[in-house]
Amino acid sequence: MAENEIEPLLRRIADALERLAPAEDATPAFGPEDAFVWHAGQGRAQPVAKVNCVDLSLLKGIDQQRDILWANTLRFAKGLPANNALLWGARGMGKSSLVKAVHDAINRKLGRSRPQARLGLIEIHREDITTLPRLLAILRAEARRFIVFCDDLSFDGQDSTFKSLKALLEGGIEGRPANVIFYATSNRRHMMPREMIENERSTAINPAETVEEKVSLSDRFGLWLGFHVCDQDTYFAMVRGYAAHFGLKIKDDALLAGAVEWSVTRGARSGRVAWQYVQDVAGRLGKKLD
Repeated sequence: MAENEIEPLLRRIADALERLAPAEDATPAFGPEDAFVWHAGQGRAQPVAKVNCVDLSLLKGIDQQRDILWANTLRFAKGLPANNALLWGARGMGKSSLVKAVHDAINRKLGRSRPQARLGLIEIHREDITTLPRLLAILRAEARRFIVFCDDLSFDGQDSTFKSLKALLEGGIEGRPANVIFYATSNRRHMMPREMIENERSTAINPAETVEEKVSLSDRFGLWLGFHVCDQDTYFAMVRGYAAHFGLKIKDDALLAGAVEWSVTRGARSGRVAWQYVQDVAGRLGKKLD
C-alpha cells in the first residue's frame, strides 16, 4: 500500500471506532424535578410532572406517625443522621400518602430558604428491588439527597430478594450512600405472611434461626411506624377535613350520615374510604377537587 493511502485509511478506521464507542452522556442522571419513578428495564429514572399527594394537614388520626416521620426526614434533608423507615399496618390508613405528603411539605419549607436542599423522591417497584444496587450506584454520584420509596413491600416463601435488601439497608460492603434514605410501606410488620413464619417454625431443622433470618429484615429499619384501624370519630374528622378543604357545600348531618352508610357498604373505616366518599360527594355536588 502506498504511503499516501495509509493516512486516509487510518482516519477512516479512527472514525469507525469513534462511532462504535458509546457517547458520553453529559446530562445529569436526575433533573431538577422533585419526584421520579425508577424504570429498571431501561436503567433510568422517569421524572414525575405532578406527584399524587395530599396536603399534610389533611391526614387525620396519625399525628404521632406524622411528627416522627417529619422530624426524621427533616434531619435527613439537613444532612444530619436519620433512619430508614418502615410504615406498616392497616390498609388505607395513609402510609404511602404520609411519605409523599412529608416529602412535599419539607420541600416547600426548604425551597423558600435553601432551594439546593430540596429532596428527590424515587419510587421503586417491589419487583425491581433486585436492581436497587444499580440505582444506588447512580445516586451515590449525585449531589442531591434522595428518598428511595417502595410501596407495599412484601415477600413470599420462595422469595430471596429480602436477603439482598438486608445487605443494602445495613451491613453490605458499600452500604447505603450517605445521600440516600429508604422508606417502605407494608401491610405486614415483618413484610412476610404470618403463615410463612409459622411454617418455618414447624418445618425448619433449626426453627429459631430460620425465623430470625426472615424477620431480621425489618430490624434494618430504624423507624417502625404502626398504622391501625381508626375509630368512627377519627373517620368523621377525616371526612370533615376533606369537605372543608375542598369547600363542599353540604350540611354536617347529611355529610356524616352519608359517611356512615359509605363505610358500612365498604366494611371498613379508613382514610382511603373517607377520601373515596368525599370524591363521591364532590361529584354529586358538581365540585372539582383541584
